[in-house]
Amino acid sequence: MNILCVGDIVGRPGRAILAQELPGIKKQYAVDFVIANGENAAGGSGILPKQADEIFASGVDVITLGDHVWDKNQIYSYLDGNPRIVRPANFPEEAPGRGWTVVESQKGIKVGVINLLGRTFMRYNVNCPFRMLDQAIKEISSLTSVMVLDMHAETTSEKVAMGHYANGRVSAVVGTHTHIQTADEKVLSEGTAYITDLGMSGPYDSVIGQNKEIILKRFLTSLPQKFEVAETGAKLCAALIAIDERTGRASHISRLQQG
Repeated sequence: MNILCVGDIVGRPGRAILAQELPGIKKQYAVDFVIANGENAAGGSGILPKQADEIFASGVDVITLGDHVWDKNQIYSYLDGNPRIVRPANFPEEAPGRGWTVVESQKGIKVGVINLLGRTFMRYNVNCPFRMLDQAIKEISSLTSVMVLDMHAETTSEKVAMGHYANGRVSAVVGTHTHIQTADEKVLSEGTAYITDLGMSGPYDSVIGQNKEIILKRFLTSLPQKFEVAETGAKLCAALIAIDERTGRASHISRLQQG
């Protein structure tokens, strides 16, 4: 099967480019299942139920999140009620929502999706993502051999380490959060597809999605500025992964930029 993993959707431009490009991509590449990171969908910070619904309507099967998950408290009950959206699993158990899920593709293939948050240079004191992955795999493996992990982290080293830790135990590890697509896509030795960062789906005439003039002013003056999502240069960034649904092993991963 072919799974498309879409990088961080940023604001209205990100949602618009997703709706514009995703149907054609799914048709062109015979995509069976789509996972997208939506933690920046609401004005570049957090996500609201209406934006989650918009992303699903564009053709996404599962939404993953990250460190901005709690920025809009209107999403809390939505996280509890919708099994197709996951927040990082290594938040405390008392947090709203779930950290992994299993969803069937239109062809009836079950896909496990896991979301984890890195700890290096992150604002939250979360549980160990490596130990939490062990728990997620233990629960999901009885339901399906196809598992995709969105590792939402700041440093390349933590993402690379997670790729090696998960090698042979999940179908793919895709990094999100830093909004710049990396050129290190590969299939690891035991059949796990890996990329350090999927990149951003949003406005590229910007500084990682934000109005470039505002960010430049912040760097030049060291004064606080109110961020604004940029409006132009929208592009969708993703990775296409071929997976044997019987074994869960990946055979190919390729980067994609469109828009």
